[in-house]
Amino acid sequence: MKPDMPTVSVIIPNYNYEKTLPACLDAVFAQTLRPLEVIVVDDASTDRSREIIRSYPCRLIENSGNSGVSAVRNRGAAASRGDILFFVDSDVALAPDALENAVRIFTEDPGCGFVHGVPDARPLFDDGPVERYRVLHAHYFHRRSVGVVASAFFALGAVRREVFEAVGPLDERLRDSEDLEYSNRLDGRCRIRLTDTITGRHDDADSLRALLREQARRAQLLIPFAAAHRARRNAVRAHSTTGVLAVALTVATLPLLPLAPGVPALCLLAAAVADPGLSRFVLRERGPAFLAYFTGVHLLVQLSIVTGAAWGGLRMLTDRDFGRPDAGRVGPPTEASAR
Repeated sequence: MKPDMPTVSVIIPNYNYEKTLPACLDAVFAQTLRPLEVIVVDDASTDRSREIIRSYPCRLIENSGNSGVSAVRNRGAAASRGDILFFVDSDVALAPDALENAVRIFTEDPGCGFVHGVPDARPLFDDGPVERYRVLHAHYFHRRSVGVVASAFFALGAVRREVFEAVGPLDERLRDSEDLEYSNRLDGRCRIRLTDTITGRHDDADSLRALLREQARRAQLLIPFAAAHRARRNAVRAHSTTGVLAVALTVATLPLLPLAPGVPALCLLAAAVADPGLSRFVLRERGPAFLAYFTGVHLLVQLSIVTGAAWGGLRMLTDRDFGRPDAGRVGPPTEASAR
């Protein structure tokens, strides 16, 4: 590393990812730009994670109890020394030039405070069609938004230390949508860049049930604050608003089936064709048979989003504080020992 180049601390949150940790750490230590340090914060794993981490030349910070990804990332950041904090999840294997490209972007654009990358279109470990759906979708919606954006994602992202310290830590009460809440606080302080020069292969959900439950859980925060973030100019949107609304209309018009079956059918068709760019991408990557499968799963995912958003709206009616994180306050520090 050149003497005048900023130093990089790699921060990896982990909870029970013994399957992917070796690939994640191998990729970090194979970077073309050597990091100043690699810090893995283990959130009370019950598998072999800590044993695996100790076999690498990195610093292990052990939480005594499970505190969530926001608290884990905060703890790693507090223990770091680098000028740039590069966050990568333990189920992601970085491309060899990821760190080097992040530093280059920060160097060339002094006004950029946060940069994040595009997940690869192929999974880290191919565990079946559900995972292929997930990584293709994630790759597509990130790639189409490349440029200056309003959204910052930590799974594959880097932030200048001075920006992180000025904005404050992640809200530790949030285990979902913490990126969006943080993005709102970044607004106006610096540029956020999404780049396809930072990539990594992700080992994503491979079970349809797990995928749908995850989407429904995250969607509970859609009405409280995630929808407002989606409305921002240059926000990174995973799903077409038209598609999600068409699925909601399909559900709402189901009582019309006996009298006017064409109405819900047309709504469902509108949902299926709401994002033609995504359909063309999947067709090009995987062919017509997988496109049919992809479309079916995508509709189920959007139904989960509608269900989760409705449940979140009901929770807001009974709990005034639900989904309204105070950006200036985080949870209490987690007891942990650094090793």
